Amino acid sequence: MPSKKIVVGIVAGEASGDLLGSHLMAALREARPDVQFIGIGGPRMKSVGMEVLFPMEKLAVNGYIEVLRHYREIAGIRRKLRKHFLADRPDLFIAIDAPDFNLDLELALKRHGIPAIHYVSPSIWAWRGERIHKIKRAVSHMLALFPHEPGIYQQAGVPVDYVGHPLADMLPEQPNRAEMRETMRIPLHVKVFAFLPGSRQSEVKRLAHTYIETAKLILKTMPGARFLVPLVSRETRGIFEQALYDCDAKELPISLLFGHAQDAMIAADGVLVASGTATLEAALLKRPMVITYRLNALTWRLMRPKGYQPYFGLPNILCGRFVVPELMQEDATPENLSQALLNLVNDKNAVMELEQTFTALHRKLRQNTAQKAAAVILPYLPTI
Repeated sequence: MPSKKIVVGIVAGEASGDLLGSHLMAALREARPDVQFIGIGGPRMKSVGMEVLFPMEKLAVNGYIEVLRHYREIAGIRRKLRKHFLADRPDLFIAIDAPDFNLDLELALKRHGIPAIHYVSPSIWAWRGERIHKIKRAVSHMLALFPHEPGIYQQAGVPVDYVGHPLADMLPEQPNRAEMRETMRIPLHVKVFAFLPGSRQSEVKRLAHTYIETAKLILKTMPGARFLVPLVSRETRGIFEQALYDCDAKELPISLLFGHAQDAMIAADGVLVASGTATLEAALLKRPMVITYRLNALTWRLMRPKGYQPYFGLPNILCGRFVVPELMQEDATPENLSQALLNLVNDKNAVMELEQTFTALHRKLRQNTAQKAAAVILPYLPTI
């Protein structure tokens, strides 16, 4: 008679969670080949063998106003998922980030005796710290990616382990820019800028025109510069192409890439990046960067007063100081962004200091994350 399969429910809400989930699933499968995964994930998790019940893109919404617009659909997905998991109970549930979606689901499942592991601490150290009370009720164990997080949960009585960040395991400590330039057929003497406008369609819509106008201003000072713009989907590429047409910028030396964000950053002298996980990638690749972001104006007014720190970008948060410039909302003008990028790229001492700072950060975050997270999770699975 065939042995019973272990079923793990799992939900990731966006591209960074899909990456985390795929590595964790592979590490768990290595230790327990009998594990099956079912829930919400993206192409990476699906490639590791996950049964996807709902497309991950439905959850990739950020900001108060944007969430309200999609609330009925998102709430409906969560309701159907809860019903599925209570009718066909998994042995364990793993929530990967997406706390606004996942915590209510974890709360319901935990009440019915299903252990809930939350992978990626919500940023309660940055804003909305009162969520710790809900987390304590909803989560059986927290897996924290950053070293400053566990103390918060220990104080609140939530089981927690620091597991590091998988990007620090994946990315080389010393990226080979010369080799990447050769692969891309870009001479070493050419100044290259990687412009990353985000993975969500809403982000690209808000930032595309600003990025293009920023490139125009940089070219006036640095005529030989080139620009690499990695985009994650056909939809975001279409949005950026339309922006190029609207800005009468089809002749700009801009190369649109389908993915390859890390390659673009390795090749670049400077990076303009939308706040998010990509800022950490840029730091781990030791690249000088300027961080920017734009939200719906009402969302910004609602969120801004709730912050506890002066920083938005992960490199600054993790270093506890402004190591790279941040230009947010109305400050994110082409004039400000181009000037900040040029100042940084042209300052050799600043670039060297950044490389040293980011190397130290890389070493702190490299923890063999997927295996460490799997080791915490395995005791929650039944033995057969």
